[in-house]
Amino acid sequence: MTAESVEEPTSTPTGRTDGRPRRFHPAWTVALVALIALIGAAGFRAAPGVLMVPLEEEFGWTTAELSLAVSINLLLYGLIAPFAAALMQRFGIRAVTVVALFVIGAGAALSVFVATPGQLILTWGVLIGLGTGSMALVFAATITDTWFATRRGLVSGVLTAGSATGQLIFLPVIAAAAEDVGWRGASLIIAGGALAVAPLVWIFLRNRPSDLGVTRYGETEPYAAPAPAPRGSAWGAARLALTTLRDAARTKTFWALAIGFAICGATTNGLIGTHFIPSAHDHGMATTTAAGLLAVVGIFDIVGTVFSGWLTDRVNPRILLAAYYALRGVSLLFLPSLLSAEVQPSIVVFIVIYGLDWVATVPPTIALCREVFGTKGPLVFGWVFAAHQIGAGIASILAGIVRDHTGQYTFAWFAAAGLCAVAALVSATIRRHRPAAPASDPAVAPAQPLAD
Repeated sequence: MTAESVEEPTSTPTGRTDGRPRRFHPAWTVALVALIALIGAAGFRAAPGVLMVPLEEEFGWTTAELSLAVSINLLLYGLIAPFAAALMQRFGIRAVTVVALFVIGAGAALSVFVATPGQLILTWGVLIGLGTGSMALVFAATITDTWFATRRGLVSGVLTAGSATGQLIFLPVIAAAAEDVGWRGASLIIAGGALAVAPLVWIFLRNRPSDLGVTRYGETEPYAAPAPAPRGSAWGAARLALTTLRDAARTKTFWALAIGFAICGATTNGLIGTHFIPSAHDHGMATTTAAGLLAVVGIFDIVGTVFSGWLTDRVNPRILLAAYYALRGVSLLFLPSLLSAEVQPSIVVFIVIYGLDWVATVPPTIALCREVFGTKGPLVFGWVFAAHQIGAGIASILAGIVRDHTGQYTFAWFAAAGLCAVAALVSATIRRHRPAAPASDPAVAPAQPLAD
């Protein structure tokens, strides 16, 4: 029987393969559950800035010692991401996500017993770093590419905003709990938030559209049942992640994205996320007030990231990245002069601008990874995100050292502004690439190597 004699069923606009209409594509259910999972895992993202002051007061640890635990967390949060993406390909999105949520819950719960900086590194740094790394933005990229053929920019923007939503929900609660019942009670709230989401993920999240007999949302090509998922080992997943890094590292685009995203991490998670509340406290602002300002960052981050996803479907992502980094750098230049004991209109303006720009960089970065690296895009984004967290970890510890030696954060804010200018320049110079074509097409060249 020839291929021409076989009439394959085609998918409908809503993704069914049997010709019957479906009013609601299951991809949206998966996206919703993924969003809730990201919110549940985001509790610890808000915790360090709130809990650093109570820990410093109780144990007498220095800012640098506390920042070291946060830095290890941020580094693992990024470095585990590409391996988590490979594990999701090998063992399924659902299983990896549930395990990650349990690891986050265990790390947060065990942190109530810490008595030394080393124990804090083990719980805050290692356990929660591993768990949240498996629930990092690469999770959003994997969900987007697996379940959506269209609306990818919008979906990745919404999922990316999940971390901001988690910050919005948890940050004021953690700050209030730290004052009312202590930092240990706040840690248990984080543990409960992560564990509460796990059953929902196990019940409703599916690994791929074929599990439900549908195609990706917006897919119009004839339906062909995919081959069964390979039954590989964890080592096979690790090897896939490493070979992807080897291949991607041969292109200039990868290094441009990695450098820009490293600076993005340094100026968000590493500096503002970790040190804004301590810095505001140095200027006489109450911890709960400063935490409320960061919660406002979370509100506007949702708006900015979703809008950025919408723009990414319509505007050159290189232009978007350059504009985002430039705007962030300008706002950081003004921050040292805006902090005071009271909330002034000027600091509110800064919070709004920084919130809109917080992770607006993610949708265009994911889009460029997809454009240049094709089906390996989520894995490559995992390594780009690792650079994001390396930048965050380095900035977190260096800012703590600056604070210990100078008594203030001013030099850290100015240095971050300069780095944003570098990120804007690098992003603007990323070359365009032609869409990927089948390997048999000799007319299409691969991504340009680093040496060209």
